[in-house]
Amino acid sequence: MAARTAQAARFCALGGLVAGLALAPAAPSPPGGGGGLGLLAIGACALAGVALARPRAGQRAVPWLVALACAAALAGLWIGTARLRAIDAGAFAARPGTEVEARGFVAAPPRRTDGEVRVQLDTADGRLIAIAPEPVPDLAVGHEAVVSGVIREPDDWEAGYLARLGIRNVVEAQRITPTPRRRRGLGYLTDRIRERAEAALGRGTPDSEGSLLRGFVLGQDDRVEPTTADEFQRAGLTHLLAASGQNVVLLTLLAAPLLALAGIPHRARLACLLALIAIYVPVAGAGPSIQRAGVMGAAGVVAALASRPASRWYATLLAAAATLALNPRACGDVGWQLSFAAVAGIALWARPLRDWLAPGGRGPRAAVAEGAAVTIAATAATAPLMAHHFEQLSVSSLPANLLAAPAVAPVMWLGMLAGAVGQLPWLPVDPLTALAGIFAAYIEQIAHWLGSPGWAQLEPPAPSVAAVAAIYAVMLVGGWLMASHSGLRRALRPRRGLLAIGAATAVVAAGLVASPFGAEPPPAPGSGLRVRILDVGQGDAIVLDPARADPLLVDTGPPEAEVADQLVSSGVDDLAAVVVTHDESDHAGGLSDVLDRFPEATLAYGARTPYLGNVASAAAERVRLASGSQLRSGPLRLEALWPPRALLDDGAGAEPNARAVVLLARWHHFGMLLSADAEAEQVPLDPGPIDVLKVAHHGSADAGLDSLLDRTNPGAAVISVGEENPYGHPTSETLAALAEHGVATFRTDVAGEIDINVARTRWSIDPGH
Repeated sequence: MAARTAQAARFCALGGLVAGLALAPAAPSPPGGGGGLGLLAIGACALAGVALARPRAGQRAVPWLVALACAAALAGLWIGTARLRAIDAGAFAARPGTEVEARGFVAAPPRRTDGEVRVQLDTADGRLIAIAPEPVPDLAVGHEAVVSGVIREPDDWEAGYLARLGIRNVVEAQRITPTPRRRRGLGYLTDRIRERAEAALGRGTPDSEGSLLRGFVLGQDDRVEPTTADEFQRAGLTHLLAASGQNVVLLTLLAAPLLALAGIPHRARLACLLALIAIYVPVAGAGPSIQRAGVMGAAGVVAALASRPASRWYATLLAAAATLALNPRACGDVGWQLSFAAVAGIALWARPLRDWLAPGGRGPRAAVAEGAAVTIAATAATAPLMAHHFEQLSVSSLPANLLAAPAVAPVMWLGMLAGAVGQLPWLPVDPLTALAGIFAAYIEQIAHWLGSPGWAQLEPPAPSVAAVAAIYAVMLVGGWLMASHSGLRRALRPRRGLLAIGAATAVVAAGLVASPFGAEPPPAPGSGLRVRILDVGQGDAIVLDPARADPLLVDTGPPEAEVADQLVSSGVDDLAAVVVTHDESDHAGGLSDVLDRFPEATLAYGARTPYLGNVASAAAERVRLASGSQLRSGPLRLEALWPPRALLDDGAGAEPNARAVVLLARWHHFGMLLSADAEAEQVPLDPGPIDVLKVAHHGSADAGLDSLLDRTNPGAAVISVGEENPYGHPTSETLAALAEHGVATFRTDVAGEIDINVARTRWSIDPGH
C-alpha cells in the first residue's frame, strides 16, 4: 500500500508540474508575486504536499494526492512564467516601421522556400528573424550576418510560432550580408562539430543522396529537392527529414533489433540506446530542436522497452516536463505535439502489437516485430494531429513507413558514424557514406512510389480540437483493451481478440473524423487559397483569398462591372489591399467604389497618375510598388517583378502597358504570374517555374510569349477578356502558342468567373463558377 501511494505521489507531482508549465503561457504574471518570496512560497506548498501525500492510518490518500498535484502545478506555473520572462527578454524590440541595420550570428539553418530566405539572428539587442528575397548567399549557423531592412509586426499566422522562438518582430530585409566573424564559446564548439559532420555526409555519395543524409542525420532538409521533399510529405515520411522525437525514437528502436539479435540483455540494450541518443545530440549540433528530439527520443525508448507500464508513462511525463521547462510554449508547437503523440502511442501500443506479431518474443521474427510495432504505433498516434493541423492524411503513410523501416536504422547508424568519424578529417568516411547513400536512395524510391500517386494523400475536413480529443480517448481505451487482452482469452483466441479490438477502435476513430461532430465547418474549395478571376468583361479583376487572412484584390475592372458589389455579394468583408497595376479604365475603373466599400484597405500602385492621386486620398494607407516590393496576407505573398523603380521615376513618357505592375503570387508551393497588360516582348521577366499564368493584355498578340512559356512552364493559363471586344482578343497567335506548349487555357468570355482552388500540395481550376 505504501509503495502504491509513493508511486501515485510521484505521478501526481510530475503531472501537476507538467500541467503548470503548460498553462504558463496563459498566465499574465507569476502566481504569488515575483522574486525569491514567490519561489519560497511555492516551495513551501510543494513540501507540504509531499508530507500530506503520506496519509495517516485509516485515511484515504486521494485528497492528499490532489493537494500534492495542485502544489506541483503552482510550482510549474511559477517556473514557467519566470522562464517565459527570460525568453521574451531576449527578443529584439523596435517600433514597426523603423529602418534598422542589425548585426548578429545565425541561430538556426535558414529556410529557403518560394523565392525567399528566412533566417534567425542572435544580435546584441536580442533575437530577430529576417526575411529577404533571393538571391541570398549561404548563411552558416554560428556565422555573423548584417541585415538591413524595415521592422514589421508578425502576421497573425506566424506570431505564435515566432513567440515560441523568443522573437517579437520581423525584419523585411533589402539585403543580408554574411561577414567572416563567428560566434565563440560552447556555440562555436557545436558549430564545428556540426560543420564537420555536414562535410563528412557530403563525401562519397551523389549530391541527392548527400542532401538526404543531412536531413536524416542532422534534420537539415534545406538542400533536398522540392519535388523529393513533397513526395516524402505525401508518403508520410517527412519526419525522417526533421529533427523530431519521433525520428530519434525510430532511429534507436529500429536499431534495438540488431542489439537483440546480438544477444544483449534487455536492460543493457536500453542503456546502449540511451547512450546512442547522448552521442547523437552533440553530433547533430545540439540546437533546441535537437535537444527536444533527444529528450523525447529517450522517453520513447524507455516507453517501448521498459518492462513496467508505470515506468513507460513516467518517462513520457518526465520528457514533457523537461521540454516544457526549457520552453513552456513548446506545447503549442506542432513538432512537439507530434513527438509527444508518437511517444505516447509507442508507450500504449508497441508492446501489445509486438507480442501479437511475434508471440514468444524470441528470434529474428521478434526483432522484426519490434521495429514494425513501433512504426505502426507512432504512425497511428500522430494521424489525428496531422489531419487537424494540416488538413491532410497520408493514405500511404503506414505502408511507406513499414517498407522504409528496414533502411532507417542502417542509414541512421551509418550517417551518425560518418558524422562522428568526420570529426577527424584525416579518417576516410567514403565507404560509410557510400553505403548509407544506397539506403537513402532506397527510402527516396519508396517515397516516390508511394508519394507521387494522386491517391497517396487525402484532404479530409479538419477535425476540431474536441474531435481530436475524442479520437484520442477512443484510441486510449482501445489501447488499454489491447494491452489487457489476456482477460479475453477464454472468449476469444488472443490474436483474434486483439485484432477485433484494434479494428473496432479504428472504425470508431474514423467515424469521429468523418462525422459532423468531428469536422470543422466545411471549408471552401481548396481550403488554403482561392483565386477568383472575376468575369468583368474586357478588363481585369482578380481576388486572392487565403484561408484565415484577408483577401487581396488585383485591379478593379471597368466601372460597369461593379466589382465592389460582386465582392460584397460573395461574402468578402475586408480587403488587406487593393492593387492597381496601371491606370486604365479596364483595370482601375471600379477603384473609387471599392475604396468606398473597403476604406481600411491599403492601396498599392506603381506609376502615379492624376486619377490615382485624386482617388488615393480615400485610402487608409498607400504603398508604391516597384521591382522587389512585396505585399502579404497571411502566408500569401505578392512580389512585384516589374517595373524597376527607375522606370517609374523617369519613364513618364513610356507606354502605360510597359510600366504596368507585374506580380508573382506565392502561396507555399503554388505560384501564379499576374502579368497585367505587360506583354513579354516589352517586359523582360524570368520568375522561374510557375503553376498558372494570367495571360497579359487579355490575350493580345505577344511575340515574347513563346519564350516566356519556355521559361515558366505553367500548367494552366487564364485570360480575362470580354465576350465582345473590338480588338480581336484573344488572338489566334496567342491561343496557338499556348496550345503548342500544352498549356490548358481558360477564358472568362467562355467560362465566366474562373476559380483556382489551392491546397498545400495540389491545385485545381473550376471554370464557370
